[in-house]
Amino acid sequence: MTIGKTVPDDEILVADYDFDLPADRIAREPARPRDAARLLIVERSTRRKTDASFRRLADHLARGDLLVVNNTRVLAARILGTLQRTGRRVEVLFVHPLAEGAWAAMLRPGRRVREGDRVAIAVPGAADGPDVRIGGWGAPGLRTVTLEPPADVYAMLDRYGHVPLPPYIDRPDHPADRDDYQTVYARIPGAVAAPTAGLHFTPRVLARLRRRGVEVAELTLHVGAGTFTPVRGPNARDHRLQAERFDIPPATAAALNRARDEKRRIVAVGTTTTRTLEHVVERHGRFVAGEGETDLYILPGHRFRAVGGLLTNFHLPRSTLMLLVSAFAGRERVLEAYAHAIERGYRFYSYGDATLFL
Repeated sequence: MTIGKTVPDDEILVADYDFDLPADRIAREPARPRDAARLLIVERSTRRKTDASFRRLADHLARGDLLVVNNTRVLAARILGTLQRTGRRVEVLFVHPLAEGAWAAMLRPGRRVREGDRVAIAVPGAADGPDVRIGGWGAPGLRTVTLEPPADVYAMLDRYGHVPLPPYIDRPDHPADRDDYQTVYARIPGAVAAPTAGLHFTPRVLARLRRRGVEVAELTLHVGAGTFTPVRGPNARDHRLQAERFDIPPATAAALNRARDEKRRIVAVGTTTTRTLEHVVERHGRFVAGEGETDLYILPGHRFRAVGGLLTNFHLPRSTLMLLVSAFAGRERVLEAYAHAIERGYRFYSYGDATLFL
């Protein structure tokens, strides 16, 4: 807590969730193979920290645990193009579909782009492809876009799109990212960022978990553009999350309710899974199958009613993800774990190593 300052009860100071990270700790390439990533296990009750390998994850979970993963698939959602009116380079990030072939998108730079402008896709072989037509404003920071002539957006992105790597990776995407920036169980296309805690899983790790007696269930939450939005201002409570779409299959809801009734531990893989599970239980009191949207913003003080363990990556300072992990494990425990990881040479962020808070 900031020394010498009285903080109102309703304030959560973002500055209290900051830390210094050497630039060489930011992972710009994934571990190869995936399960060669490191894993830091943190016991919340004792603050004990154990350095391990991700491929030994099963050794640190118990028979009967239910591990829940997010099977969203990342779109090659970044289109690089040229604004036909001015010749200026423009990036269009396709975020999520709207009605009648329209999509919500983020433009960079976007302030000088007018409604009705067209963006020509700047990729070899795209001369005969569709243009991106810019419409009006939608949700904060998002524009409505369509393809002219009308075309299948998913097919267009698959052919011409770039993988939307986070800016801190600080390099252009390359062909290997099309596989590296997907989980091995990614099935349902719709995300603009990967649920990165799942990037370390391999068929070998999943097989070992099942032999251990750990149950694995899937849900879908399509990670949206809000994941890139920093927390602005000193008070974290003033921030808002954009809603993201989720789907819980009937089999997953049934497995979750069985585990809850039998008092077995539910371990969420990633903050996206955590938010989905907590949203549904908060709203319904139990796990309910079906589609919906959540803008649940988990801050310190949140009462966790669904999740008993959290497997996640190391997150950016002052971020909504750092706040969520601190809500689950406690601010001091998280900062201690991060200091330990920096000292021991762990790799941070999307392509980095993982933590398991139990």
